[in-house]
Amino acid sequence: MLMGTRDKRVDAYIAKAPDFAKPILTYIRETVHEGCPECEEDLKWQNPAFMYKGMLCGMASFKAHCVFGFWKGALVTGDMTPEGERSMAMYRKVSSIDDLPPKKKFLAWIKKAKELNDAGVKAPRVTKPKEALEEPGYFLAAIKKNKKALATYEKFSPSHKREYIQWITDAKGEDTRARRVKQAVEWMAEGKARNWKYM
Repeated sequence: MLMGTRDKRVDAYIAKAPDFAKPILTYIRETVHEGCPECEEDLKWQNPAFMYKGMLCGMASFKAHCVFGFWKGALVTGDMTPEGERSMAMYRKVSSIDDLPPKKKFLAWIKKAKELNDAGVKAPRVTKPKEALEEPGYFLAAIKKNKKALATYEKFSPSHKREYIQWITDAKGEDTRARRVKQAVEWMAEGKARNWKYM
């Protein structure tokens, strides 16, 4: 049987965690290794992760709580978040070990996550519906005054239009918004998308 590995970076992460979090993170770590002895530790997004034929589960600590979740969340536990979304972080506000599932259930979930990875089951993708695009009248009026800008804007994909609209509507003050509208029209007249600098 393959033996898993422990990562010194996870030791360091737990050592630096707030005092309340140390026993929670240690308990999660030991339980994951008990349920999947072959798992390997890693850091993903700067937080401890447990790998077994791909991502198995992960944990993190914050100032007042910890989070823990399975990569294939709802497929492992059968739970959905209140919004009906599949979520990796099944346990979002863990402030004591009592906030985690009972050990027998926890171990069963770890074994289920391992079985899903053995079978090569992919995590379901969560896609959030995009909000309808609200094009502000003042913005459209400014674009229509410049034929080149209008031609560019009309050729844009919905996501390119959204980038400009969000940038302009996120402006806190009138002056900033006016500056952004002027800049947007100039860029579009040159055929540029909002994030052209990064393309």
